[in-house]
Amino acid sequence: MEKDIFIYRTYSDYLKEKYGEKVYKLPVNLPLTCPNRDGRLGRGGCSFCAEVGTGFENLPNYYTVSQQLESNKKVIEKKYKAKKFIAYFQNFTNTYLPLEDFKNYIQQAILEDIVEIAISTRPDCIDEEYLIFLKEIKDRHGIEISIELGLQTVNYHSLNRINRGHTLAEFIDAVFYIRKYGFEICTHLILNLPWDQEEDVIENAKIISALRIQQVKLHALYLVEGTIMGDMYKRGEFKIISVEEYQERVMTFLEYLSPNIIVQRLIGRAPEENSVFVNWNRSWWKIRDEIHEMMAKDNRYQGKRANYLGGKALSHN
Repeated sequence: MEKDIFIYRTYSDYLKEKYGEKVYKLPVNLPLTCPNRDGRLGRGGCSFCAEVGTGFENLPNYYTVSQQLESNKKVIEKKYKAKKFIAYFQNFTNTYLPLEDFKNYIQQAILEDIVEIAISTRPDCIDEEYLIFLKEIKDRHGIEISIELGLQTVNYHSLNRINRGHTLAEFIDAVFYIRKYGFEICTHLILNLPWDQEEDVIENAKIISALRIQQVKLHALYLVEGTIMGDMYKRGEFKIISVEEYQERVMTFLEYLSPNIIVQRLIGRAPEENSVFVNWNRSWWKIRDEIHEMMAKDNRYQGKRANYLGGKALSHN
């Protein structure tokens, strides 16, 4: 595949353009939970979520933030000769922490070579006091702030089925709230939820494009032993689409996605240990590379069918 063929706006290229060189994320794992686990909204979390959350390769959360950043930095520096980094507060719901604890953890990440702090959280856990504090950090220290919101799907029926604990409305509200403070937003989406169809995939692209979201991160559903959905899958209560159908959904999603949005990834890595289903037992990078090859071959690219914004849809009816 020729490098000059445009397929989609990659995160690595975006970071290089923004910061003048390659920048790498350093994951941070904090001792926290989410309101969908501790009883405030529900128990057990989302029906696909394991006890370890999403940061399966993170360092233990009893390490301090500084210890985690320095340890991860040594690995990345040695492997990639990197000099600039993003402190990525990855696991569970970081803005669900008590405000003073949140402030303390974020302040520990203010290091000379940290150019950005990325906060992963739920759309229903966006509080203005936390955003005000993050804006102060950005203004005082010149560190960029980005917020990663787990949405998973715009289909509110599916959100209910996976026990997400919020609907699309909370996500839209969070986007408007965050935008007041000028932070970039990354949206997480799962494109192969059992109850979503191709129409939902297209609507995912349309909604985040219409909301002018800056970044998106795509996942394939993976299922872990002991989770509600893991048990449902083992009992045959739903099926997961084929890898070929997932790849087609990704390509369709990209075609309907605004060409201005940065794509952090097309499929995620997932732990194989104690898992019921992970990436069709294939390497994530092979699935991604095949998507690249098919899109280049068939002249498919991000934004090819994004002709529905700004009143343009009328001209195609």
